Amino acid sequence: MTQPRSLIDKAERYLSSARLLCDAGDYDSAISRIYYAAFYIAESLLDACGLAYSSHKGVISAFGKEFAQGGRMDAHFHRLLISAFEKRQQADYLADTGLDKEEVESLLAEAGLFLVAAKSWLAKRT
Repeated sequence: MTQPRSLIDKAERYLSSARLLCDAGDYDSAISRIYYAAFYIAESLLDACGLAYSSHKGVISAFGKEFAQGGRMDAHFHRLLISAFEKRQQADYLADTGLDKEEVESLLAEAGLFLVAAKSWLAKRT
């Protein structure tokens, strides 16, 4: 298992990168960084509970079960993970994704809120 703090640090770096990419107009790459930041946040939370998964869908599903349905975190963050995963797939595999700055900035803001909530949750565990 990975240390939850190192995953949080990585998520912070990815969100910073996403901001730079968004500001440069590279929305596809920004979406990818946003998704991976959210993924690392979810992984860090699951890891703190002694849970690890080998696939992205496994992490997303487990986060939904353990945190959203379990009432540990707002279910909105699970929907964020699902949406970011779908948009990342779109950004990685379609030539014309149709993603725009407003959509990317909105997802970036939501991921920032997820990071804050995760840090707060993790801090209460220590």
